[in-house]
Amino acid sequence: MKKIAIILSGCGVYDGAEIHESVLTMLHIEQLGASYECFAPNVQQHHVINHLTGEEQAQQRNVLEEAARIARGNIKDLSALNANEFDALVIPGGFGVAKNLSSFAFDGAQATILESLKHCCQSFTQQHKPIAYLCIAPTLIGHIHPKGTLATIGNDEQTAAATEQLGAKHVSCDVDDIVVDEQHKVISTPAYMLANSITQASSGIQKALQALLDMS
Repeated sequence: MKKIAIILSGCGVYDGAEIHESVLTMLHIEQLGASYECFAPNVQQHHVINHLTGEEQAQQRNVLEEAARIARGNIKDLSALNANEFDALVIPGGFGVAKNLSSFAFDGAQATILESLKHCCQSFTQQHKPIAYLCIAPTLIGHIHPKGTLATIGNDEQTAAATEQLGAKHVSCDVDDIVVDEQHKVISTPAYMLANSITQASSGIQKALQALLDMS
C-alpha cells in the first residue's frame, strides 16, 4: 500500500488549512487504496481569524495544535517527516499556506517560506517522489522546484503573476482539472481558488490524488 504524507497549515480557511480540502484529501487517498499520515510545523500562527465574523482576534494559536483538530489528534511535528518513509506528498490549501507556511498573503512575489517546509519538500523531489499542491499551495512551487515548473492556482491574474515571479510557470485551469509537470513530478489543482461547492472542490482534488498515486 502506498503511503502519502499530508502537510497541514492549521485549521480553518482564513488562518490555517482549508478543512474541506484537507478532509477530501484524506478521503480520496483512502478511496484510491493508499494510506496517509499528517504533519504540521510546530510554530505559532501568524494570527487568528474569527471564522464567523471574519475579524482578527487577539489570540495566539499553534499551527500543529490547530492542525491536530483536522487529523483527530493523529499528527506529527513537521520535523519528524522523513521522505524515505513515504511515496508522495500533498499540501492542501487555505490561507494558512500563505500566512503560516509562507508569507505570500502579505508579500506576494517577494514572499519567503518556512525553511523546514522547503527542506521537507525538496527531500521528496531529490528522491523523485511526486508532490501535489492544492488551492493556494502552488504559490510554494517556485520556492521548492526548478524555475519554470508548471503550476496552477486557477485563473486569478494577480495571484498567477505573483506565482510566476516566484519562479513557477502558471497554467490556467478549470476547477475540475489539474496541471501536471511530468518532468518535475509536480501536480496542482485550483480547488477552492475556484470551487463554489465541496463537490466542485472534490472533483479536482480526486484527479490530483489519482495522478499523484499513478506517478509515485
